[in-house]
Amino acid sequence: MNKLKKIKTLSFAKFQALLMGLTGVLFGILYSFGGLFIDILVSLEIVSPGLASTPGLSFGTVLAFGALIGMPLLFALIGFSFGIIEALLFNLVAKRFGGIQVPF
Repeated sequence: MNKLKKIKTLSFAKFQALLMGLTGVLFGILYSFGGLFIDILVSLEIVSPGLASTPGLSFGTVLAFGALIGMPLLFALIGFSFGIIEALLFNLVAKRFGGIQVPF
């Protein structure tokens, strides 16, 4: 068992940005295609527009596909920011309490 007493801040922030960016891709796909599915159901009059809160297929449907680009970018930016904060906090706490044991 090795004790981890310090992590590189920028490396950890990049790692967090990657993980959160991938999460953003998943949520972007769910949002875009889920919205498309609901809009198609409303346009085919299977679901009422009032119940789904959408007029059906429209320009908003096209804009929802912007989530395939926007959500990963936003999530990655948030992940990078929180990664910096987490790494700094870990380094501060690990210095005081001796780190954590990690099996390598």
